[in-house]
Amino acid sequence: MDNNEVQNRVKKAIAQVLKVNQENISDEANFIFDLGADSLQSVELVAAFEEEFQIEMEEDKALEIQTVSDAVKFISQYLNKS
Repeated sequence: MDNNEVQNRVKKAIAQVLKVNQENISDEANFIFDLGADSLQSVELVAAFEEEFQIEMEEDKALEIQTVSDAVKFISQYLNKS
């Protein structure tokens, strides 16, 4: 899976969880400061990424992800390991 596909699917999951328009999500958007995610939504984002990509993310590392580009990089690396 290439980075563009990962990025599009990450943004789709974010839009669903945070109820924001996918076109308004920039690559550098911070989940909390730019997109308004609270701590519960941060956990929901991790679950959404796991479901979208059929992966299991280590909780500590997953919660370190702060931006859209962090999520894309993390998930791409995970998928390339498998």
